[in-house]
Amino acid sequence: MIMDPEQVTALAPRSVGRTVFTQRWEELAFLHWAVPAERVQPYLPPGTRPDTFDGLTYVGLIPFWMSRIGFLGSPGLPYVGSFHETNVRLYSVDGAGRRGVVFLSLDASRLAPVIAARQGPQLPYLWSRMSRERSGRQVTYTCRRRWPGPRGARSRVTVSVGERFEAGPLEHFLTARWGLHLADRGGRTRYWPNAHDTWPLHRAVVDELDDELLAVQGFGDLAARAPDHVMFSPGVDVIFGPRLRA
Repeated sequence: MIMDPEQVTALAPRSVGRTVFTQRWEELAFLHWAVPAERVQPYLPPGTRPDTFDGLTYVGLIPFWMSRIGFLGSPGLPYVGSFHETNVRLYSVDGAGRRGVVFLSLDASRLAPVIAARQGPQLPYLWSRMSRERSGRQVTYTCRRRWPGPRGARSRVTVSVGERFEAGPLEHFLTARWGLHLADRGGRTRYWPNAHDTWPLHRAVVDELDDELLAVQGFGDLAARAPDHVMFSPGVDVIFGPRLRA
Protein backbone atom coordinates (compact mmCIF):
# COMPACT_ATOMS: atom_id res chain seq x y z
CA MET A 1 0.00 0.00 0.00
CA ILE A 2 1.32 3.45 -0.97
CA MET A 3 0.16 6.33 1.23
CA ASP A 4 -1.01 9.55 -0.34
CA PRO A 5 0.30 12.91 0.99
CA GLU A 6 -2.75 13.41 3.22
CA GLN A 7 -2.21 10.07 4.92
CA VAL A 8 1.49 10.77 5.44
CA THR A 9 0.67 14.14 7.02
CA ALA A 10 -1.85 12.48 9.35
CA LEU A 11 0.86 10.10 10.56
CA ALA A 12 3.36 12.88 11.25
CA PRO A 13 3.94 13.93 14.88
CA ARG A 14 2.14 17.03 16.11
CA SER A 15 3.27 19.45 18.79
CA VAL A 16 1.99 18.36 22.20
CA GLY A 17 2.21 21.85 23.70
CA ARG A 18 2.97 21.98 27.42
CA THR A 19 4.70 18.87 28.76
CA VAL A 20 2.49 16.96 31.22
CA PHE A 21 4.28 13.60 31.38
CA THR A 22 7.58 12.20 30.22
CA GLN A 23 8.39 8.50 30.11
CA ARG A 24 10.34 5.90 28.21
CA TRP A 25 8.97 2.75 26.61
CA GLU A 26 11.56 -0.05 26.39
CA GLU A 27 11.85 -3.57 24.95
CA LEU A 28 8.44 -3.68 23.31
CA ALA A 29 7.04 -6.68 21.49
CA PHE A 30 4.30 -5.72 19.04
CA LEU A 31 1.86 -8.56 18.27
CA HIS A 32 -1.00 -7.65 15.93
CA TRP A 33 -4.03 -9.40 14.49
CA ALA A 34 -6.02 -8.05 11.53
CA VAL A 35 -9.81 -7.93 12.01
CA PRO A 36 -12.78 -6.33 10.21
CA ALA A 37 -13.41 -2.76 11.30
CA GLU A 38 -17.00 -3.47 12.36
CA ARG A 39 -15.75 -5.90 14.98
CA VAL A 40 -13.99 -3.20 17.02
CA GLN A 41 -16.40 -0.27 16.51
CA PRO A 42 -18.42 -1.06 19.70
CA TYR A 43 -15.24 -0.70 21.78
CA LEU A 44 -14.36 2.81 20.61
CA PRO A 45 -15.32 6.07 22.38
CA PRO A 46 -17.93 8.42 20.83
CA GLY A 47 -16.73 10.47 17.89
CA THR A 48 -14.08 7.98 16.79
CA ARG A 49 -14.09 5.17 14.27
CA PRO A 50 -11.74 2.26 13.55
CA ASP A 51 -8.64 3.31 11.66
CA THR A 52 -7.97 0.90 8.81
CA PHE A 53 -5.13 -0.25 6.58
CA ASP A 54 -6.11 -1.95 3.32
CA GLY A 55 -9.67 -2.27 4.62
CA LEU A 56 -8.78 -3.93 7.94
CA THR A 57 -8.02 -2.70 11.43
CA TYR A 58 -5.81 -4.33 14.05
CA VAL A 59 -5.92 -5.60 17.62
CA GLY A 60 -2.59 -5.28 19.41
CA LEU A 61 -1.03 -7.12 22.35
CA ILE A 62 1.99 -5.09 23.47
CA PRO A 63 4.19 -6.15 26.43
CA PHE A 64 7.05 -3.83 27.42
CA TRP A 65 8.91 -1.99 30.19
CA MET A 66 7.72 1.48 31.24
CA SER A 67 10.63 3.54 32.53
CA ARG A 68 10.89 6.65 34.72
CA ILE A 69 7.58 8.47 34.42
CA GLY A 70 8.11 12.17 35.13
CA PHE A 71 5.59 14.96 35.74
CA LEU A 72 5.67 18.50 34.31
CA GLY A 73 9.27 18.16 33.17
CA SER A 74 10.59 16.84 36.50
CA PRO A 75 13.11 13.97 36.55
CA GLY A 76 11.57 10.55 36.04
CA LEU A 77 10.72 8.49 39.12
CA PRO A 78 13.12 5.52 39.27
CA TYR A 79 10.91 3.12 41.29
CA VAL A 80 7.24 4.07 41.27
CA GLY A 81 7.58 5.36 37.71
CA SER A 82 9.15 2.19 36.31
CA PHE A 83 7.25 -1.06 35.82
CA HIS A 84 6.27 -3.85 33.47
CA GLU A 85 3.21 -3.26 31.31
CA THR A 86 1.13 -5.19 28.79
CA ASN A 87 -1.67 -3.47 26.89
CA VAL A 88 -4.45 -4.65 24.62
CA ARG A 89 -5.22 -1.88 22.18
CA LEU A 90 -7.18 -0.83 19.11
CA TYR A 91 -6.58 1.84 16.44
CA SER A 92 -8.82 4.87 16.07
CA VAL A 93 -9.25 8.09 14.15
CA ASP A 94 -11.44 11.07 15.08
CA GLY A 95 -13.32 13.68 13.09
CA ALA A 96 -10.25 15.93 12.99
CA GLY A 97 -8.22 13.14 11.35
CA ARG A 98 -6.11 12.50 14.45
CA ARG A 99 -4.98 8.91 14.57
CA GLY A 100 -4.67 7.32 17.97
CA VAL A 101 -4.98 4.19 20.05
CA VAL A 102 -7.79 3.04 22.32
CA PHE A 103 -6.69 0.93 25.27
CA LEU A 104 -8.97 -1.92 26.29
CA SER A 105 -6.68 -2.92 29.16
CA LEU A 106 -3.29 -1.95 30.57
CA ASP A 107 -1.79 -4.45 32.99
CA ALA A 108 1.00 -3.00 35.12
CA SER A 109 3.23 -4.41 37.84
CA ARG A 110 3.20 -1.35 40.14
CA LEU A 111 0.03 -0.65 42.17
CA ALA A 112 0.47 3.11 42.75
CA PRO A 113 0.44 4.06 39.02
CA VAL A 114 -2.54 1.76 38.49
CA ILE A 115 -4.59 3.56 41.14
CA ALA A 116 -3.48 7.00 39.91
CA ALA A 117 -4.34 6.21 36.28
CA ARG A 118 -7.76 4.77 37.16
CA GLN A 119 -8.71 7.71 39.37
CA GLY A 120 -7.17 10.46 37.20
CA PRO A 121 -7.53 10.04 33.43
CA GLN A 122 -9.61 6.86 34.00
CA LEU A 123 -7.39 4.65 31.92
CA PRO A 124 -8.23 0.92 32.31
CA TYR A 125 -5.10 0.00 34.25
CA LEU A 126 -4.98 -3.25 36.23
CA TRP A 127 -2.49 -4.48 38.80
CA SER A 128 -0.67 -7.66 37.81
CA ARG A 129 2.31 -9.79 38.72
CA MET A 130 4.66 -9.45 35.76
CA SER A 131 8.18 -10.26 34.58
CA ARG A 132 10.48 -9.82 31.58
CA GLU A 133 13.47 -12.04 30.91
CA ARG A 134 16.00 -11.85 28.08
CA SER A 135 18.26 -14.68 26.98
CA GLY A 136 20.29 -13.85 23.90
CA ARG A 137 17.82 -12.81 21.22
CA GLN A 138 14.83 -14.25 23.07
CA VAL A 139 12.59 -12.12 25.29
CA THR A 140 9.84 -13.59 27.51
CA TYR A 141 7.06 -11.53 29.08
CA THR A 142 4.70 -12.92 31.72
CA CYS A 143 1.61 -11.46 33.36
CA ARG A 144 -0.91 -12.72 35.93
CA ARG A 145 -3.67 -10.32 36.93
CA ARG A 146 -4.22 -9.41 40.59
CA TRP A 147 -6.74 -6.56 40.75
CA PRO A 148 -9.43 -5.66 39.97
CA GLY A 149 -9.85 -8.74 37.81
CA PRO A 150 -10.64 -11.12 36.46
CA ARG A 151 -8.06 -12.37 38.94
CA GLY A 152 -5.58 -14.86 37.52
CA ALA A 153 -5.99 -13.87 33.87
CA ARG A 154 -2.56 -14.53 32.44
CA SER A 155 -0.30 -13.97 29.49
CA ARG A 156 3.02 -15.44 28.46
CA VAL A 157 4.73 -14.23 25.29
CA THR A 158 8.17 -15.20 24.01
CA VAL A 159 9.65 -13.60 20.92
CA SER A 160 12.96 -13.99 19.13
CA VAL A 161 14.37 -10.65 17.99
CA GLY A 162 15.93 -10.36 14.55
CA GLU A 163 17.67 -7.68 12.53
CA ARG A 164 16.66 -4.06 12.38
CA PHE A 165 14.59 -3.03 9.36
CA GLU A 166 13.11 0.09 7.81
CA ALA A 167 9.45 0.54 8.61
CA GLY A 168 7.02 0.25 5.72
CA PRO A 169 3.49 1.69 5.47
CA LEU A 170 1.94 -0.96 7.74
CA GLU A 171 4.60 -0.52 10.42
CA HIS A 172 4.06 3.25 10.36
CA PHE A 173 0.32 2.69 10.62
CA LEU A 174 0.77 0.51 13.72
CA THR A 175 3.32 2.69 15.53
CA ALA A 176 3.02 6.33 14.36
CA ARG A 177 -0.15 7.07 16.34
CA TRP A 178 0.88 10.21 18.28
CA GLY A 179 -1.89 10.01 20.86
CA LEU A 180 -4.74 8.12 22.44
CA HIS A 181 -8.51 8.51 22.53
CA LEU A 182 -10.38 8.04 25.80
CA ALA A 183 -13.68 9.08 27.34
CA ASP A 184 -13.69 11.33 30.41
CA ARG A 185 -16.04 11.04 33.40
CA GLY A 186 -18.74 12.92 31.52
CA GLY A 187 -18.57 10.54 28.57
CA ARG A 188 -16.84 13.10 26.34
CA THR A 189 -14.04 11.82 24.16
CA ARG A 190 -10.60 13.33 24.65
CA TYR A 191 -7.44 13.08 22.58
CA TRP A 192 -4.20 12.85 24.54
CA PRO A 193 -1.26 13.72 22.24
CA ASN A 194 2.27 12.44 22.57
CA ALA A 195 5.54 12.95 20.73
CA HIS A 196 8.57 10.69 20.24
CA ASP A 197 11.24 9.86 17.72
CA THR A 198 10.58 7.39 14.91
CA TRP A 199 10.50 3.87 16.31
CA PRO A 200 13.64 1.76 15.81
CA LEU A 201 12.12 -1.55 14.71
CA HIS A 202 13.41 -5.11 14.52
CA ARG A 203 11.93 -8.17 12.92
CA ALA A 204 10.63 -10.72 15.40
CA VAL A 205 8.92 -14.09 15.52
CA VAL A 206 6.69 -15.53 18.24
CA ASP A 207 8.14 -18.62 19.90
CA GLU A 208 5.41 -18.95 22.53
CA LEU A 209 1.97 -17.39 23.01
CA ASP A 210 -0.30 -18.39 25.89
CA ASP A 211 -2.61 -15.45 26.46
CA GLU A 212 -5.92 -14.80 28.22
CA LEU A 213 -5.82 -10.99 28.19
CA LEU A 214 -7.26 -10.89 24.68
CA ALA A 215 -10.06 -13.27 25.66
CA VAL A 216 -11.07 -11.07 28.61
CA GLN A 217 -11.70 -8.27 26.09
CA GLY A 218 -13.68 -10.47 23.70
CA PHE A 219 -10.88 -11.48 21.35
CA GLY A 220 -10.07 -14.97 22.58
CA ASP A 221 -10.10 -16.39 19.06
CA LEU A 222 -7.10 -14.24 18.15
CA ALA A 223 -4.84 -15.73 20.82
CA ALA A 224 -5.67 -19.17 19.41
CA ARG A 225 -3.84 -18.36 16.17
CA ALA A 226 -0.55 -16.80 15.19
CA PRO A 227 -0.42 -12.99 14.96
CA ASP A 228 -0.58 -11.47 11.51
CA HIS A 229 2.31 -9.12 12.25
CA VAL A 230 5.12 -9.21 14.81
CA MET A 231 7.97 -6.77 15.50
CA PHE A 232 10.15 -5.56 18.36
CA SER A 233 11.60 -2.22 19.41
CA PRO A 234 14.32 -1.34 21.95
CA GLY A 235 12.24 1.74 22.74
CA VAL A 236 11.69 5.50 22.53
CA ASP A 237 11.47 8.50 24.88
CA VAL A 238 7.95 9.97 25.00
CA ILE A 239 6.35 13.31 25.91
CA PHE A 240 2.62 13.69 26.65
CA GLY A 241 0.86 17.03 26.42
CA PRO A 242 -2.52 18.18 27.82
CA ARG A 243 -5.65 16.29 26.80
CA LEU A 244 -7.72 17.88 24.01
CA ARG A 245 -11.35 17.57 23.06
CA ALA A 246 -11.74 15.05 20.22
